[in-house]
Amino acid sequence: MTPFGESFEELREGERFATRGRTITESDVVQFAGLSGDMHPQHTDAEWSAGSRFGERIAHGMLVLSFAVGLVDFDPERVVALRRVGDVVFKNPARIGDTIRVEGEIADRRELDEGHGLVTCRWRILNQRGKLVARAVVEVVWRREQVASAPEPQDESQNDGRRPVLI
Repeated sequence: MTPFGESFEELREGERFATRGRTITESDVVQFAGLSGDMHPQHTDAEWSAGSRFGERIAHGMLVLSFAVGLVDFDPERVVALRRVGDVVFKNPARIGDTIRVEGEIADRRELDEGHGLVTCRWRILNQRGKLVARAVVEVVWRREQVASAPEPQDESQNDGRRPVLI
């Protein structure tokens, strides 16, 4: 269950959420390398990476972060945009075949303007063994509930005679 379907006004600091998992495939890594242009042999060369610190090919950090964004169930009626992804720290590699998920919490929320608020979340990206792969602080622009306003005064020339004219 995630709070991303709640109104801005209902959100509470400290509220926690968890996402479903997603398995990283070889195809994901190859396609991301092609899309991003990041052809580092740590991701693309099995022989080279076998002699590396990790002993095998691993997923790109930015692929892991992109998957994390996709795993979080943002309600498009409430969440307007990501504003910032910051303080990202990659702690452990995500290997081909690992299943990652996001655990997070609402760290802060504040009003931006009449129609929007800013929600700060702390994310922990974990693998299937519960090992921390990465952490990040994510700011999200959230649509606020609109406060009902007083009706607009009517122009006398548009009055059909059935409504009182507000002066």
